[in-house]
Amino acid sequence: FHNFLSVLIILITLFVLALLVIVVMKFNAKANPVPSRTTHNTLIEVVWTLVPVLILVGIAVPSFRLLFLELDVPKADLTVKATGKQWYWSYAYPDNGKFEFDSLMAQDKQPRLLGVDNEMVVPVNKVIRVQVTGADVIHAFALPAFGVKIDAIPGRLNETWFKATKTGMFYGQCSELCGKDHAFMPIAIRVVNDQEFASWVE
Repeated sequence: FHNFLSVLIILITLFVLALLVIVVMKFNAKANPVPSRTTHNTLIEVVWTLVPVLILVGIAVPSFRLLFLELDVPKADLTVKATGKQWYWSYAYPDNGKFEFDSLMAQDKQPRLLGVDNEMVVPVNKVIRVQVTGADVIHAFALPAFGVKIDAIPGRLNETWFKATKTGMFYGQCSELCGKDHAFMPIAIRVVNDQEFASWVE
């Protein structure tokens, strides 16, 4: 879709540039001392209305297809519910005994402003469904490494997913201005192997 749009944008830009060059060369005062008094051209009016409409429809069809595909969450191996609060995250694991814990920024942990006292822990190479909501105001659960960014809205349960393909620590942040400590509610996800995850759950 990106490549299709890039080609389309380049073609439109070159077409408009060509029109500008033609107008500058053909209709300047030196080349055209007596200006045209044409005020209407029905064919041109119809063309410059219909062609952009057809282009927009051509863009809309694959765009809607992608939007629906984005909402198609695959069968999850694990569900985690992330609740945004002022100003920390709570994580619940309904598939593993329905336990829940809070994750607050830790002043003594690195990296600065991203380290937390309790990380969200998930197994590697598994589809993780993340259900996101807000407890008080609108927050946003954003984790760039996994391509995840979704609003946490009070009274609404939004859903996204990711699949981490390597172990390690991954960081994100609330990306919706939610109050005075908005900058101090990081997201830290530790990706571990299956055995470590089972031990952590125990």
